[in-house]
Amino acid sequence: MKKLLFILWCTVIIFFANCSTTRITSSWKATDVSASTNFKKILVVGLINDKDRRIREHMESHLVGDLIDLGYDAVSSVEEYGPKSFDKMNEEDILKKLHNSNVDAIITISLLDKSKERSYTPATVAYQPFAMRYNRFFGYYQTYYDRIYTPGYYTIDTKYFFESNLYDLKGTDKDLLYSAQSEAFDPANINDMAHSYGKMIVKDLQRKGVLQKK
Repeated sequence: MKKLLFILWCTVIIFFANCSTTRITSSWKATDVSASTNFKKILVVGLINDKDRRIREHMESHLVGDLIDLGYDAVSSVEEYGPKSFDKMNEEDILKKLHNSNVDAIITISLLDKSKERSYTPATVAYQPFAMRYNRFFGYYQTYYDRIYTPGYYTIDTKYFFESNLYDLKGTDKDLLYSAQSEAFDPANINDMAHSYGKMIVKDLQRKGVLQKK
């Protein structure tokens, strides 16, 4: 019984320690946006520095997959052009390159900030159920002897702050159609964060009437 309770208690601790949250904190769309806009090809571009390239690759890949599931032709900038393909290029050359690839919309994923927070979880004590009365020494002794004690511990939590923008490249103004700010709190791993993020952004684009399932 004592061993079983210890296992259950540790399972609860591990579960809560590995919980992660990805959520949109604010989002906006242009007033004249219609979900009937028929984009030929959407390019997903991660504006994330080289030291976090794995984050960029995962974020682009998952959002591309979710856009494809929605019925759009979407590509990752890393896979289509390479991680440094737009370096040292001016706006005119970039737009020409995209036009030649039939790209008429861009969704950016910018990592605005990444911070770490150290927090302390106090020690906890769980008691086994008991039937013996406290007015006998052995009952009292056995109850406290069989308790489950989990010492306090420190954890390092990581927060990621993202922004995603959708631009329409078909018009002369290259209009911003949609923008969303979001945060991911203590993700279990990069892949899980990217998976949640892609689905969250696509769902919000649908909810706001910017994109629709084809």
